[in-house]
Amino acid sequence: MMNPAEFANIAALEENFWWFRGMRRILFRLLDPEAASRKIERVLEAGCGTGHLSLALEKRYGWKMFPSDLAPEGLNHGRKLGARRMIQANIASLPCRDGIFDAVLSMDVLVHFPLGEESKPFAELVRVLKPGGLMAVRVSALDILRSRHSRFAHERQRFTRPRLLALAQAHDLNVIRCTYLNSLLFPVALAKFRLYEPLLVSPPESGVHETPGWLDNLLYIPLRLEETWLGAGLNFPLGQSLLMLAAKKPR
Repeated sequence: MMNPAEFANIAALEENFWWFRGMRRILFRLLDPEAASRKIERVLEAGCGTGHLSLALEKRYGWKMFPSDLAPEGLNHGRKLGARRMIQANIASLPCRDGIFDAVLSMDVLVHFPLGEESKPFAELVRVLKPGGLMAVRVSALDILRSRHSRFAHERQRFTRPRLLALAQAHDLNVIRCTYLNSLLFPVALAKFRLYEPLLVSPPESGVHETPGWLDNLLYIPLRLEETWLGAGLNFPLGQSLLMLAAKKPR
């Protein structure tokens, strides 16, 4: 489970912080064609955190969202934001019937399971998804990018594209799209996490904190450029995150 202390950081900055803004735009850009071509009504966000993304998805697509999280801290923030139908549950044991959702999303949650234990929660996401339904999963990528923030947030593993694809194949999903994200800043992240941070004698620390406006806007620009690139149907070969869209095979 994510460090409970991180929920307050996220809740304070989720609306305007460069990373959240940019990743929402990228997610929407990739979801838009699927939302337009599918009948989607009931949607689970498994590991919803503060519920902010569920509210944004409901507003954009008119979906009936069911935000779910194990942590009471996240659910409390979600209720304050006005999120409805919130469920307290472990993603590895969802209290939902088989095939009840038209779509299932899980953003940056599988990384909080120990290496080798990701199959059980993934299987649960597939179980509650109806045949033909849409799944969107985002995870942190590449072990070389583990950082002080990773340790602070209680991240237990990171993924590669082949490993995420293998997970989808093992659970009988048709992959629609699987690409790295937050790629243009990869060299900066690599230098920071592998050169600068090892020189510091500092405890784990959240990377979600107030950023000067000029720097926030500067960091946001690469994600906007990535949105355009990905929207044109092109993928990135490396990046700090991975996003996969897949469909559950019909019976």
